[in-house]
Amino acid sequence: MAMQLKQELKLVQKLILTPQLQQAIKLLQLTRMELSEQVNQELNENPVLEEVQDGEDSQEEQDNQEEGDKYKNDDLNVESLLKSMESSDNWENYPTSYSGSFADSGEKQHFIENTYAKKTSLLDHLLWQLRMNSLTEEEVRVGTIISGNLNDDGYLTITIEEVAEKGGCDQSTALEILKKIQLFDPVGVASRDLKECLKVQAKSYNITNPVVSAVIDQYLPKLLNRNFTFISKKLHVSKDAILEAVEIISALEPKPGRPFITEEPHYIIPDVYVFKFDNEYVVKLNNTGLPKLRLSNFYKKILIDGKNTPDSTKDFIKERINSATWLIKSIQQRQKTIYKVSKSIVSHQVDFLDKGTKYLKPLILRDVAEDVEVHESTVSRVTNGKYMHTPRGVFELKYFFTSRVATSSDEDKSMVSVKSRIKEIISDEDPKKPITDKQIMGVLEKEGVFLARRTVAKYREMMSILSSAGRKEG
Repeated sequence: MAMQLKQELKLVQKLILTPQLQQAIKLLQLTRMELSEQVNQELNENPVLEEVQDGEDSQEEQDNQEEGDKYKNDDLNVESLLKSMESSDNWENYPTSYSGSFADSGEKQHFIENTYAKKTSLLDHLLWQLRMNSLTEEEVRVGTIISGNLNDDGYLTITIEEVAEKGGCDQSTALEILKKIQLFDPVGVASRDLKECLKVQAKSYNITNPVVSAVIDQYLPKLLNRNFTFISKKLHVSKDAILEAVEIISALEPKPGRPFITEEPHYIIPDVYVFKFDNEYVVKLNNTGLPKLRLSNFYKKILIDGKNTPDSTKDFIKERINSATWLIKSIQQRQKTIYKVSKSIVSHQVDFLDKGTKYLKPLILRDVAEDVEVHESTVSRVTNGKYMHTPRGVFELKYFFTSRVATSSDEDKSMVSVKSRIKEIISDEDPKKPITDKQIMGVLEKEGVFLARRTVAKYREMMSILSSAGRKEG
């Protein structure tokens, strides 16, 4: 059959992601830090955009101080927002500023600036000790290889054969140097396993209790399961002697590198604050730290009074004003959406705010999306990387979304509340006869919550709780 080229008309509907729509979507999912970086970049690149300095009187800024309740009737449809701006080429109709505030500002939130020096790494600490000790050139060379092949916990990650090969020495020499480093600070560093680490520390601290040595050498797995009775029978000593040995071993450091972990803490600045006034929860956006933006009056005057200004210059200014306007409106849209989504979450989780984790209700993206009249993907973008400060603590917005667990009552429970109940059941158990996952399942069934035993085990492991055998004492 011969192939032919034909032309035909076809009517289809497509959603075209214009650059403006892409920008609005991008800003919506940015975290506070990322948004601040994006705005600062735009301030550097766009001469028409200005940052309003603190204490500057501006009527335009006051016009944008909107009350939070005004959002109730705002259109959150991004496409509609963009269409309303498409046809306008009159820059005088554009919003001239973004003040960074949409609800009652009240008292400003003040955050403590955290300053700290760079933390010494484990590698730097060991290399310093190598230089400060009277060691030969070979010992320093091999010691440097050992120090550079430790994990975050301070354990050696290569074999002694590899150390000898890389250091150009025999294995006995490498082992001798390894033992010297293991006595450096922190004691037990560069050990090859937990048993060696504990033995090095016990020897260094002159622990002469023979039961301690025997337990470390032979019964560490049983010690993990807290099977003290079994250990006492095997070693032919009293249970009290075992408990005394366990107390000594517990004082040793199983991860010598722990104090030198160099990961810096991540400080969270909430995007939303929730306060309780007169038995009602009030949502307030946190705009502290976000630059306040406006269009430059200087460039606006050029368009008004610049009769002798070249057309190319005017076109450039209009283009920059258009870009700045899109940014301002996109940030306004972002803040409005965060406010509405947060208010919807609070309305669904009043019991949690009043009573705690146990009363966190099941909530999915669709529930909030229907409240706010946006798509579920928009809610997903808003909740990613955004945090809410509540009377119960600081939580990521995603925390409040949790799946449903089937119950015998009309009201389903959330996975978080069920996990909280499991933790409560375990905390009330007899340490000598810890409750099993199957027994927990039975307790939950009596309360009208139906879970499989493997689901109970999964929830328990998610909370880093040992099995019944691991929790047993004696």
